[in-house]
Amino acid sequence: MAKKIGVTMEVGNDGVAVITISNPPVNSLASQIISGLKEKFQDANQRSDVKAIVLTGNGGRFSGGFDINVFQQVHKTGDISLMPEVSVDLVCNLMEDSRKPLVAAVEGLALGGGLELAMACHARVAAPKAQLGLPELTLGIIPGFGGTQRLPRLIGLEKGTDMILLSKSISSEEGQKLGLIDALVPPGDLLTTSRKWALDIACGRKPFLRSLHRTDKIGSLSEARAILMKARQLAKRIAPNMPQHHACIEVIEDGIIHGGYSGVLKEAEVFKQLVLSDTAKALVHVFFAQRATSKVPKVTDVGLKPRPMKKVAVIGGGLMGSGIATALLLSNIRVVLKEINSEYLLKGIKSVEANLKGLVSRGKLTQDKASKAFSLLKGVLDYSEFKDVDMVIEAVIENIQLKQKIFKEIEEVCPPNCILASNTSTIDLNVIGEKTNSKDRIVGAHFFSPAHLMTLLEIVRTENTSAQVILDLMALGKAIKKVPVVVGNCIGFAVNRTFFPYSQAAHMLVNLGVDLFRVDSVITSFGLPLGPFQLGDLAGHGIGIAVKDIYDKAYGDRMFSSPLTELLLKSGRNGKINGRGYYIYEKGSKPKPDSSVLSVVEESRKLTNIMPGGKPISVSDKEIVEMILFPVVNEACRVLDEGVVIRASDLDVASVLGMSFPSYRGGLLFWADTVGPKYIYERLKRLSETYGGFFKPSRYLEERATKGMLLVKSLNFSFQFVMWQENTVFNQIYRQIY
Repeated sequence: MAKKIGVTMEVGNDGVAVITISNPPVNSLASQIISGLKEKFQDANQRSDVKAIVLTGNGGRFSGGFDINVFQQVHKTGDISLMPEVSVDLVCNLMEDSRKPLVAAVEGLALGGGLELAMACHARVAAPKAQLGLPELTLGIIPGFGGTQRLPRLIGLEKGTDMILLSKSISSEEGQKLGLIDALVPPGDLLTTSRKWALDIACGRKPFLRSLHRTDKIGSLSEARAILMKARQLAKRIAPNMPQHHACIEVIEDGIIHGGYSGVLKEAEVFKQLVLSDTAKALVHVFFAQRATSKVPKVTDVGLKPRPMKKVAVIGGGLMGSGIATALLLSNIRVVLKEINSEYLLKGIKSVEANLKGLVSRGKLTQDKASKAFSLLKGVLDYSEFKDVDMVIEAVIENIQLKQKIFKEIEEVCPPNCILASNTSTIDLNVIGEKTNSKDRIVGAHFFSPAHLMTLLEIVRTENTSAQVILDLMALGKAIKKVPVVVGNCIGFAVNRTFFPYSQAAHMLVNLGVDLFRVDSVITSFGLPLGPFQLGDLAGHGIGIAVKDIYDKAYGDRMFSSPLTELLLKSGRNGKINGRGYYIYEKGSKPKPDSSVLSVVEESRKLTNIMPGGKPISVSDKEIVEMILFPVVNEACRVLDEGVVIRASDLDVASVLGMSFPSYRGGLLFWADTVGPKYIYERLKRLSETYGGFFKPSRYLEERATKGMLLVKSLNFSFQFVMWQENTVFNQIYRQIY
């Protein structure tokens, strides 16, 4: 039975009209809902038997905000008229300027446009633990229903501006302390209290307050300008390449100088401009791309149900193993952590404890929750606790023989339905599991470090992995607040394989005479948080040496061989691990370029001997970006051609979450489409003629370029904006930014 979508109004004997939004699951403000709200508010304002109005949402949720699917339609057509007129026609004229008092009864969530509707009401009554926020900036836009004007007037300019710029959500409890919520009542009393409050306003027993007209929390003009100057500095730091943050501050300032209504008009104008911006198109694409990852043909569409994962064993308590264990514990999953001796086991347990303490110290976790999570951990030196585990995740060093031995052993001691997963990042899963008879339950669970913080989870399937196992791991990934992306089995899987040319191209540029610190600077200016050389320092250069032979064997026809990393290690530089790499690392200070490393670079250049005529090449910043990132796009095309990922947009999500590719560029392939496949193909072709096979365009890229086709197909899924804490892509993005 289809769930009814629309807006209803019921008028009680007390003269209160209760207007209810119904658009499951989060009551998003689709065009149909907005039209319904206009109709019901007009009706309520005209009816003589209505003394006051209460606005609420069906199903225990007020509203999750404006229907994001409309943005997608606007981006496809370029037709801004598809955006309904809301901020003046509905919010100002029919709601805030209504002669009849209006109270918002808020439960569950009021996000984006939902909170903006609530702020236009003359009072707000909420149930406990309701979630309140304006997350619009994560989509490249600003609040469009008056939020930039009303929130600062309700909770103060500094707090309101920070809440919008940081896309921060708060609880109704905090909202009451700040003045956003007028009363907090149990869910069962919400409507009764809201009705009474509305009647009290109508009778003059409570004040009739219009948020847009308030100035008591704004302060003087000089105070406001000082606060906004601070906000501009924050915006410059957290979002240097995104327009919406600075635009938002300008709109807030307009309202302070010229009045709230002027600010609303300015907001509407800027909102429409930003909706069509490249940034908004990119961020909306990332939003839909993340949602699309949850749809896996022949897995999520065949009627299977995920099995509960109550107890998981993790083998290996190193950096990855302890991080994986932490992620599981934080979601109340019992964890058995196995190591080979007491010393390593104690280190692993202490690492988990340190991870939890770190979250507590940063205010991300309460001490009570950390203690509860830690109590779910049990350390072991044998397989005695494996007899009832639902899944095993192997996270030991990249050694084929060791992994084969472990999988043979766990097959014998674990239940017959237990999932056997490996966190390997380079080794073929078929090789790992070749000595077992359980190939249908072997799967890759590739976490990214630090595993308890990074939100990407690559689920690697072989031709034998069962659909049930994939579905189970997808469900587990979501339960531990990861974004699972299902990929095929190959060396490097999707992310590491796609990005292996990244560091190789950087090494080629340096051996061609380009300054390595300039390369890092150009790439960070493009939007990645770290350039390739600082990233190598962070990972540790021993890792690059360890996997070099594996990648050489798999992709030798397009590898660039450079002695630079080996020379670096010989000179005692292993990056952040020992305090020296390309940069110097000192506790409490930012990495500093180490000019003494240039002698190592010179030695590499002599051995490589690829500088034309022995002289450094001259390249622009744009050419540096192209020479480093176009080979990455090229490898991504091979990944698509081989069917390693289900859809191109999966690589966009993986690139944002796994490699911190700038979200405001839409992910790797979305960005490539904005540049143009034809341009990338032609540029790579010219580079390959000059510098060899490393740049040779792939067959897939050539085909798309010559046919004038894009790399990423349009996503046609329909979604409602979800609760902020579930919006994991943007949680990850904003954690990286801030």
